[in-house]
Amino acid sequence: MKKDDSIFQERLARHHDELRWLYMELYGNDSMFAELCDRMRTFFLERDSQLQKYDLDREKNPGWYKKNDMLGMMFYIDNFAGDMKGVESKLDYIEQCHVNYVHLMPFLDTTKGRSDGGYAVSDFRKVQEKLGSMEDLESLTAACHKKGINVCMDFVMNHTSEDHEWARKARQGDGEYMSRYFFFADRTQPDQYERTVPQVFPTTAPGNFTWIEEAGHYVMTTFYPYQWDLNYRNPRVFNEMMYNFLYLANRGIDIIRIDAVPYIWKELNTSCRNLPQVHTIVRMMRMIGEIVCPGILLLGEVVMEPAKVTPYFGTVEKPECHMLYNVTTMATTWHTVATRDVRLLKRQLDIVNALPKEYVFLNYLRCHDDIGWGLDYGVLLLDGIGERSHKQYLNDYFQGYAGGSNSRGELYNADPVTGDARFCGTTASMCGLEKAEAQQDEDAAKKAVRLVLMLHAYMFMQSGIPVLYSGDEIGQINDYSYKEDPNKAADSRYLHRGPMNWKQADKRNDISTVEGQIFQGLNRLEQIRKTEQVFVSEADAWTIETWDPSILCIGRYYNGEKMIGIFNFSEYDKTAWINETDGEYVELISGEDKRPVGVDIPAYGFYYMKKK
Repeated sequence: MKKDDSIFQERLARHHDELRWLYMELYGNDSMFAELCDRMRTFFLERDSQLQKYDLDREKNPGWYKKNDMLGMMFYIDNFAGDMKGVESKLDYIEQCHVNYVHLMPFLDTTKGRSDGGYAVSDFRKVQEKLGSMEDLESLTAACHKKGINVCMDFVMNHTSEDHEWARKARQGDGEYMSRYFFFADRTQPDQYERTVPQVFPTTAPGNFTWIEEAGHYVMTTFYPYQWDLNYRNPRVFNEMMYNFLYLANRGIDIIRIDAVPYIWKELNTSCRNLPQVHTIVRMMRMIGEIVCPGILLLGEVVMEPAKVTPYFGTVEKPECHMLYNVTTMATTWHTVATRDVRLLKRQLDIVNALPKEYVFLNYLRCHDDIGWGLDYGVLLLDGIGERSHKQYLNDYFQGYAGGSNSRGELYNADPVTGDARFCGTTASMCGLEKAEAQQDEDAAKKAVRLVLMLHAYMFMQSGIPVLYSGDEIGQINDYSYKEDPNKAADSRYLHRGPMNWKQADKRNDISTVEGQIFQGLNRLEQIRKTEQVFVSEADAWTIETWDPSILCIGRYYNGEKMIGIFNFSEYDKTAWINETDGEYVELISGEDKRPVGVDIPAYGFYYMKKK
């Protein structure tokens, strides 16, 4: 395909005035804006012809990612297949999972022992040597595209590693590079910041500043001491990070996950969270992408409840992120498992379902991170449930200590003063499979499998795009070997970041095994989701009263078709007292006719009922 400069100029003209206005509002620097536009053109001309073809196709069909065939999977490259070439060799397996969107967990260069799982980047244009090279990345993305698989990566733009070239020069006292971070000669301003800025990791990384002996200064480190916050008040920082963003997009990345979005802009006497300038930066990033590489999507990591994250979608006229994570619903799902009470989850889904259909959420049961219990405690308090006591109950439950639990897992960042803690564990272990296998209890294992499948079936019914965490499709349990690695032992999140067990995966077609039952069960759900148009993101969705606190019922409607999903969060057989008398229905898993009236549903069971 010919590199047509007129296409770039047309796109630039479409966005130029707003982009310049926002840039000048933040920076007031004409020459830096001119440099940005010039470099954008260079990246456009360097963009591979096949990627430019994707750009043109997706410009014509901007809702391409909102279809019902989108299914994601996230994994660490080394855990999944050793390196990038290994992942390329496993694409047939990914296809068998019906996955067409893979999130490659952080793979850019980091320093061993100071990587924060890959989120402390020392070079934005270099792959970790153990994982491969930029050439390997381009080979992998090209192979994925041939199979219709989109590739997502993390873009960690809030901070760099202390080993990044900029940080090394700043450490030596180079003023130009010190200005790219937040350096202070004494504690006066850091102490002012500390009065209003919360701590992210109060036990493992207390405070928001670190003393750098060589530089004789404090530097802002919101996350860990080896992750230095970037100063986006400096236009050089913004420009250079946008060049890194475009460089990575040109390697064939389809989805850029912006890490820790709310933290990007810092302001004294504020919480340094969710400030207006963050939205200015994300909006400019969206426009830069639409000018140079409109085939890519921006995925924002914003860890708040859906009603509060929606500003990061922007507006219809001035959009920001294409997609956001549905974090709170994930946490509320596990609260529902522990309490067998769907009321809070039902309320959460009602809020999400009432949002504009243009908003696309990524839904998931588990991911690489811990689970923080950020629930709606105002609502829970109305039922006499206090925040501290309930967090204690949830952590006790999922460790297997309370509430008749069969779960297994460990706490992360437990704070004995506040009583706060987060939880780590795989889906299968949290559903009781680890305990069942340890006790060689076949009945308990069957119940755990039912719970795993029910939770996935419920997740697929949510509005948005479902994402699997690698290993969940075969029921992998917690991996305690991380405790033997001194670089991981202090971080219990590695409990659910164990390597992919390919011996288990080899059993995926044998339904006499746990692996086969989960894999084939998910396979059936994935096929239904791909073929039934009610699963598109734009479909109407609502919850239906079941008159039983353990049973959730969700309705979906699109283009004349209607489906009802019923999900039993209890270990007991129940009856959903619904009364949908608008016609005949067929249950899609069994193929049996079933009326959605007073529906008996087994323990941890579910039904997908479609109106004929």
